[in-house]
Amino acid sequence: MKNPQNARAGGLFCVDRNSGRMEDFTLKISLRRAFFRSQGNPCNDYLMTENPSAKWGAFSMLCAMMFLQFFIWGGWYVPVTGWLGEAGLSDLTVWVFSVCPIAAIVSPLFLGMVADRYFASQKVLGVLHLIGAALMFALPSVAAKTAPDTALNFAHPVVLMLLAYALCYMPTLGLTSSIAMTHISSAGKQFPIIRVFGTIGWIVAGFIVSMCLDGGDKSPKQFYVVGAASALLGLMSFALPRTPPPLAGAKTSVASILGFDSIALLKNKNYAVFIAACLLICIPLSGYYQQARNFIDFSGMADPTFKQSFGQMSEIFFMALMPLIVLKLGVKRMLLVGMMAWVLRYGLFALGAGDKVFWMIILGIVLHGICYDFFFVVGQIYVDGAASHKIRAQAQSFYVLVTQGVGMLIGAQVVGWLVARSTTTVDVPLAQNVVSATQGNVTVADIQTITEAATTMNWFEFWGILALSALFIVVFFWIFFKDKKAEARA
Repeated sequence: MKNPQNARAGGLFCVDRNSGRMEDFTLKISLRRAFFRSQGNPCNDYLMTENPSAKWGAFSMLCAMMFLQFFIWGGWYVPVTGWLGEAGLSDLTVWVFSVCPIAAIVSPLFLGMVADRYFASQKVLGVLHLIGAALMFALPSVAAKTAPDTALNFAHPVVLMLLAYALCYMPTLGLTSSIAMTHISSAGKQFPIIRVFGTIGWIVAGFIVSMCLDGGDKSPKQFYVVGAASALLGLMSFALPRTPPPLAGAKTSVASILGFDSIALLKNKNYAVFIAACLLICIPLSGYYQQARNFIDFSGMADPTFKQSFGQMSEIFFMALMPLIVLKLGVKRMLLVGMMAWVLRYGLFALGAGDKVFWMIILGIVLHGICYDFFFVVGQIYVDGAASHKIRAQAQSFYVLVTQGVGMLIGAQVVGWLVARSTTTVDVPLAQNVVSATQGNVTVADIQTITEAATTMNWFEFWGILALSALFIVVFFWIFFKDKKAEARA
């Protein structure tokens, strides 16, 4: 792990969960500050002014921006499965959870080829969120007007609406980080504070949607909440500090934006093993995002979306401890601990499913802090050390493409298949009718049972298979990953 004092020499990188976006912000900051100086207006970087009230005002705006950014995502990404089930659209779940990975693959192209070269970042952020707000406000109406016999596949209007929304939202993850990083004087000290407001926003969204709406997280009103927050952030974005396009006039290519220039790193066996493990672990990860809320609901706990936000609470705690832990354990051990946490989490879910054991399920949720921070954040540290300075940004972009894009997309499809495998349909008796018929001089009574088809999920099988798959990845990584240099870099 790099000494913060050497961050400028080595490059500063930042990525947001499922963003599909990793950038060398040191380069971007330098370009933007050079632009400000060329315009004779260095005080455009508000957090570098000597005016304390201006500093505080700009910093507060950036924190509010990050809060709303993740409030918006947390307001629908988890509770949407509750609404899908209530609306009879559960079969769309696999496709709904495919739209963000698709957008994560596309968004770097949009940012690198268009937004970062021609338009001010805060204006692009505002326009995208306003379009997203319109789509979210329209979604419940579109769903209500869709014919009941419409095929439940990728072409369903609900999926297409969410795809359009994801294509607007996913680029904003990179934009908010870029805007924040440009207008702070100390990235190492100030950005973590700004970023933690995003996690708080996710938690608050879960609380509001799950506990404050009539109908809870099964209500379509969740989309109105998200739409309102998107509109607010869209309008607020135009008041954010001016952030000119950082790559105006710079030459770029699709290959470099997607990180393909770093593919040569795969010639290193240890790096190839690491990338393969990252790709594979996204399959069980997708299972958590798709089905954890439904599992919590099945267990009988109230407010399942809010309960799932306990994972984000633990994420804040473990993120604070990470600098100390990575020095103690090293990169390989932390990656292994992160993957083992997935095995333990799914094992707890599987064992707790039969009797709906409350503490096992809650503990599995709280493990999210280790699952995410110890694997994905430490993974970014490993990539940063494995790549040379020249291709470091491309290596990070490729890492995000493999995990949050390709990995999560494959995971969504595999988990959809696993859900179908673990689901059975049974006939549930609803009532009995006595039907009488006269045959000659004899009256014969016949009892007819009225039944209704109902589905039941074998949660033990579902989580058990995911636990075993995560265990396989742990063993694979432990046997084949032998990068001693990574431990030295930590």
